[in-house]
Amino acid sequence: MGQSAMRVSLSRRSSWSGRVLILALVLPVAATWRAFPAAAASPVAGEEHCVVNVASDDVLNLRSGPGTSSGVLTGKKYGSCGIVVTGACQGSWCPVDDGHYQGWVSGRFISMVSPARYCVDGVAPGDKLNLRAFPSSQSRVQHRLDRNQCSISFLPYATGGWQKIRVDGWEGWVSRRYLSGQ
Repeated sequence: MGQSAMRVSLSRRSSWSGRVLILALVLPVAATWRAFPAAAASPVAGEEHCVVNVASDDVLNLRSGPGTSSGVLTGKKYGSCGIVVTGACQGSWCPVDDGHYQGWVSGRFISMVSPARYCVDGVAPGDKLNLRAFPSSQSRVQHRLDRNQCSISFLPYATGGWQKIRVDGWEGWVSRRYLSGQ
């Protein structure tokens, strides 16, 4: 059905049923707009964090001091990890080191990487767990994890039953149902 036909059929419906139809069409799409919800935990000094809550076409500014008036040293894209909080946050601003720069970021845009306390669980004997490039069973397999692999860290990204993890130098997505805590 073309767009004009769709508009005509919607305009012929009662106000209530038209709203229900629009919600039925819009809600599933709106739910995917923020596919990788950020963890709500506060930044923790001495721990590694990743960039969250930043649009894909934007960056988190790592600044020379706390506050937006401080100069920008570099920008970190959504999904960038390896950002270590180096001390106590001052208000919403936290001192960090990304391995190249020492500066400050707003704490609402970083989330901690979990300790490596998770294991593969529930994989059949002789099988392995696929570590995928993206959160989809159709995505490319980057690595295969043994059925008793442990020391898995959760990165602060999850969507639709998929969890982004780090293990043995690999980062990727696995089905959450095959992971358990140690």
